[in-house]
Amino acid sequence: MSMLRNLAVSLINSRSERIVTTLPKAKELRPFVERAITLSRKASNLEGEDTGARALHLRRQAAGFFHAGNMQMSALTGKRGQVRPARTSGVAALKRLFDELGERYKDRPGGYTRIFKLGRRAGDNAELAIIELVDNPGELEAIEASKKRKQTTTKKKKAEAKAPKATAAGAVAKKEAGAKKAEARSTESEEVSEGVEPGSSEPDADKKS
Repeated sequence: MSMLRNLAVSLINSRSERIVTTLPKAKELRPFVERAITLSRKASNLEGEDTGARALHLRRQAAGFFHAGNMQMSALTGKRGQVRPARTSGVAALKRLFDELGERYKDRPGGYTRIFKLGRRAGDNAELAIIELVDNPGELEAIEASKKRKQTTTKKKKAEAKAPKATAAGAVAKKEAGAKKAEARSTESEEVSEGVEPGSSEPDADKKS
């Protein structure tokens, strides 16, 4: 139970919202942490007059899935000259669970985590896996990037569809220009063969003599 609590705290407090562990641990952690997330989701969906009391009850139930806060906190409270000890990561995980994750998974009935297999570890040949929370920031960024790529590809396709008309007109213009150049070259070659300088109508007297 202590191991599962440690893993749950690490998963919820992680910036990337994912941790790497062995596959058996990930499979044991998945239903454990999803039960805690379900409690926070229920708290975010509460309605009525006594929502505060019911939310507090759900929060206290979810606190059992994490390590408790610092036990010396209450003993040192109110004493002069005593520095209050820092909050433990379990308290921070519980706070984030009800402040952020409950709102994120408010309309999701389950399946808050996913597991990816990573292969086997080099030292003890243990099978590794990644367990992560769904709809995490990295996943959302990847979805947005894929949408941008699709938009750029569609724009390119539209531009390519419009391009053949312009290219056809350009090809006709190029053909006409090439034909004009060919005619000019042929006339110049004829004038040279007759002994006339290009661009002049009089023949060269020296060449005729």
